[in-house]
Amino acid sequence: MLIMTVAVSALDPASVDAGATAHYGDPVREQRLLTDAAGLVDRSHRGVLAVPGADRLSWLHSLTTQHLERLAPMTGTELLVLSPHGHVEHHAGVLDDGTTTWLDVEPGSDLLGYLQRMVFMMRVEPADVTAEWALLSLVGPDTDAVLAAAGVPPLAAPDVLPVPDAKFATGTVGARPTAMYAAAPAFGGWVRRVPGGADLLVPRASVDEVAAALGVPWAGIWAFEAMRVEARRPRLGFETDHRTLPAEAGWTAPGVHLEKGCYRGQETVARVHHLGRPPRKLVLLHLDGVTTDDLPAPQTPVLNADGRTVGFVGTAVRHHELGQVALALVKQNVAAGTVLHVGPSTAQVDL
Repeated sequence: MLIMTVAVSALDPASVDAGATAHYGDPVREQRLLTDAAGLVDRSHRGVLAVPGADRLSWLHSLTTQHLERLAPMTGTELLVLSPHGHVEHHAGVLDDGTTTWLDVEPGSDLLGYLQRMVFMMRVEPADVTAEWALLSLVGPDTDAVLAAAGVPPLAAPDVLPVPDAKFATGTVGARPTAMYAAAPAFGGWVRRVPGGADLLVPRASVDEVAAALGVPWAGIWAFEAMRVEARRPRLGFETDHRTLPAEAGWTAPGVHLEKGCYRGQETVARVHHLGRPPRKLVLLHLDGVTTDDLPAPQTPVLNADGRTVGFVGTAVRHHELGQVALALVKQNVAAGTVLHVGPSTAQVDL
């Protein structure tokens, strides 16, 4: 059967996802596949960094928001790098194989440049290995069954610590990553169990071989993004701007350890958490879809009934069940059910 592959670059050459496939002929079917069964998404346009060296975990622990000193081999997590004022500058998925820590980052990320500037006398050698390694994502409720059929040993479900109360007592947060994603060697690389599925970091030359071994249909980045929006998972550069704090975007649980040693931006993180009310919050907007079929572009202002700007749109999608929806970062005082305006569309907040 002939499959029509539509590249993002053919639709939006300026998109950060221009190196990905938008869909394989039927975006709605692909969404249902990821909702009801399992599909494979090629996310190999993302950057991959390798950080080998004896000091890698303690070094990354000191530079990032995550507790990494005791990250066990074959465990993944997430981390953030913040500005001195606590604003999110970088986000990365993490996997350590016992000798190297692997980071997957947004296309075009300059995280490597920052890490290289921070090496000093540490025994680490961060490098960009995107040309050799590719990230694929297996998404859907059948993920575990598909991996088992391909010979991957069982992987524990993601283990994410709850965010402690604003005035939590010392010792409440364990000395471990706030999110722990089980991993295992597979397909010449590694599989990392994550919320909603599993990420596969594999040699770029073996992508087709891995896809054949898994035996599930391909799904495009449009379907992947629709699932991400439904799950309200933020994405750097979409649901963030130059002043976004981790707590605003909902990154505290998977990516920020609130009781670890000093790192850049920690004072702001602690102050915002203990005050218990970040200035903005991530919400899902339902768009009316009446005035226009066009989805709002990222960074489109969100206006209240008085015409005042209360936030901005991050990612807008056509969801196969929810219709036109978008993630948006809005002011903390915007209540559930509030009617807002995004361009010519009316929108309603769903917290």
